[in-house]
Amino acid sequence: IHSFCKKDDHNKENLFNSINYDVAAKKRKKDLLNNKAKTQYFHQEKWIYVHKGSTKERHGYCTLGEAFNRLDFSSAILDSRRFNYVVRLLELIAKSQLTSLSGIAQKNYMNILEKVVQKVLEDQQNIRLIRELLQTLYTSLCTLVQRVGKSVLVGNINMWVHRMESILHWQQQLNNIQITRPAFKGTTLTDLPLCLQLNIMQRLSDGRDLVSLGQAAPDLQVLSEDRLLWKKLCQYHFTDRQIRKRLILSDKGQLDWKKMYFKLIRCYPRKEQYGDTLQLCRHCHILSWKGTDHPCTANNPETCSTSLSPQEFINLFRF
Repeated sequence: IHSFCKKDDHNKENLFNSINYDVAAKKRKKDLLNNKAKTQYFHQEKWIYVHKGSTKERHGYCTLGEAFNRLDFSSAILDSRRFNYVVRLLELIAKSQLTSLSGIAQKNYMNILEKVVQKVLEDQQNIRLIRELLQTLYTSLCTLVQRVGKSVLVGNINMWVHRMESILHWQQQLNNIQITRPAFKGTTLTDLPLCLQLNIMQRLSDGRDLVSLGQAAPDLQVLSEDRLLWKKLCQYHFTDRQIRKRLILSDKGQLDWKKMYFKLIRCYPRKEQYGDTLQLCRHCHILSWKGTDHPCTANNPETCSTSLSPQEFINLFRF
């Protein structure tokens, strides 16, 4: 000690520099995982084992937040087949599961949401879908922030207020978006034969998209009011029993399928359809995106996978 304090000033300075270097290195490593990180944190393996059974003891680290960290949703939103699936999952989490996420999972949630908004601003697609997601999240946060002091949110309240301000900014950006018309002046939808136009309209699964399409041109307005079109839309989303309970007659004494559709969606959930979903292996209980390799011991792993809806995914982690 005497030698260190009195003689080896040079060594003393080197020791302090070494200590400061170690502290700085640890701080940089910590910053990769704290709230300043702008990338999603996930493990190298992009799958997660889900314990069979719904008890708190058996779940262990197999939580919704852990799954959200490891399943690489940042890359999934870039895939058009998975985009709507991820958005629906974000909406369900915003409604009821936000407080069940860990701090890093909540940060990942906000980072992914920011990437979703930026993608929509660039592509000018799915604007209404993201508006509804942001409004749902903002409403939930308003309720949770009012309960500050009851351990319902992870982190400082000022951080959540800042996030709410970001949501308001994103909403303003979406409201100010201007749809640019394509420079291509070739064949348009209205140039196609009526049977093809009607066939394309039948591919739309959301009645609001059908109404918006009818407002684009007078010719499309006539087709968008087709009774058979709205009838098929009702039969696609709802059962015969649900339809019989919500019958509406028009002035001509016929079933008004358009009004029935909008009444039905207020009473019953619509059928969800996605191009690609998360899958659960029934043999080894591993959850992953389709096409992701996982250590399955089954002879034919492809036959063991079952698709999960966003709600079924969340239900896996309830106990």
